Amino acid sequence: MNISKTLFLCAALAGGTASAQAMELCDLVFKQDNTQVNNYTTNRPEASKRLFVSQAVEDQIATIKKILTNAKLAWMFENCFPNTLDTTVHFDGKDDTFVYTGDIHAMWLRDSGAQVWPYVQLANKDPKLKQMLAGVINRQFKCINIDPYANAFNMEPTGGDWMSDLTDMKPELHERKWEIDSLCYPIRLAYHYWKTTGDTSVFSDEWLQAIANVLKTFKEQQRKDDPKGAYKFQRKTERALDTMTNDGWGNPVKPVGLIASAFRPSDDATTFQFLIPSNFFAVTSLRKAAEILETVNNKPELAKECKALADEVEQALKKYAVYKHPKYGKIYAFEVDGFGNQLLMDDANVPSLLAMPYLGDVDVKDKIYQNTRKFVWSEDNPYFFKGKAGEGIGGPHIGYDMVWPMSIMMKAFTSQDDEEIKTCIKMLMDTDAGTGFMHESFHKDNPNKFTRAWFAWQNTLFGELILKLVNEGKADLLNSIQ
Repeated sequence: MNISKTLFLCAALAGGTASAQAMELCDLVFKQDNTQVNNYTTNRPEASKRLFVSQAVEDQIATIKKILTNAKLAWMFENCFPNTLDTTVHFDGKDDTFVYTGDIHAMWLRDSGAQVWPYVQLANKDPKLKQMLAGVINRQFKCINIDPYANAFNMEPTGGDWMSDLTDMKPELHERKWEIDSLCYPIRLAYHYWKTTGDTSVFSDEWLQAIANVLKTFKEQQRKDDPKGAYKFQRKTERALDTMTNDGWGNPVKPVGLIASAFRPSDDATTFQFLIPSNFFAVTSLRKAAEILETVNNKPELAKECKALADEVEQALKKYAVYKHPKYGKIYAFEVDGFGNQLLMDDANVPSLLAMPYLGDVDVKDKIYQNTRKFVWSEDNPYFFKGKAGEGIGGPHIGYDMVWPMSIMMKAFTSQDDEEIKTCIKMLMDTDAGTGFMHESFHKDNPNKFTRAWFAWQNTLFGELILKLVNEGKADLLNSIQ
């Protein structure tokens, strides 16, 4: 059996989660295909079936493969780095690009922004790639203007599995979970694209309407005028974190200047709605938006509004986000409510406490961040898991003992220690279950037990990490991995 076909079969069976039947089948098939895996035959779709091809990306893959002497690492980079382009990008050839998250055929604002992020650095070498990236940004702004409270969208107004959710659903929406980061990732991508390419065409009237909606939504969710806010959500489900308490309004918050987020980047409901990593992300995103508005759009008043909100949230973070831990000293809490309650943990999904320097939200040398980093990568974090196969941060989305490779990647992205980076890369290589791909999560004691065989964000993120390390002169470090 061809392992590429197996990945899609497993993904279909799993349906985005790890059913026991799906994992057992995957275990069996991967054992059968062990000879092919050991030969490191590419697991990319055949050329004619790739959804989008960029010569600049292909050239980059060829270059990195020549540099990496570790055969398995080179193979994994080849499989993972182009995975978003190969399997999830639907480009109309003009100005619109819809990006699947992988095995779920919907476009998350967060995931799509992260999935195409590492290709921006190559945009000036490939006009077609540049045009496709502009299409992603255009589509994201359109999505925000359809509903700034939604996190995931359909390609067409077809409705979907969650139309019965008790919130203001529309046929264009796949899901309507309010998450701060859903409005931050499009700004991050557009800013990076502009700074890299100089192309301002994406900052049209659609953009101006989108940023107006971002500001309106952020301010509504500061809850100053209405303690419940303008958004509510309930779902009939056996998963507590797929719905919200208090008739869909969530746990109360005290209006202190922070922005409430009903859900986390994991799509799990928050406990205390002031989600700290996402508030940090909002601050930097608003300042990026202000720079665009001033420089490109000549909209000083709108820019001033963005900067004022960023300053207000930043001051509130200084006052409410820090907890004095008896073991680690001052650390950042994961969630707070403004009443004095704080939740001390971290979740693997980005934005996370661990990932804040990766997003540019705090300085990696910030003392409070470094204390926080030690805390979240320890068994004092209730969602840190350590076992025979590996260690890392998970979260309640998948549950006990399931490590997310994304957390291991974020540890490497934010590390200042070569041995630590090397350990992270080795762990990622050893927990791919022989597939040559990253997964949503793996069991701490058995990497063959994993969730989501086709999850493009994690795949492309792994490629981004390897490319970053090579570009930073760490090829010898990578090649020393045994």
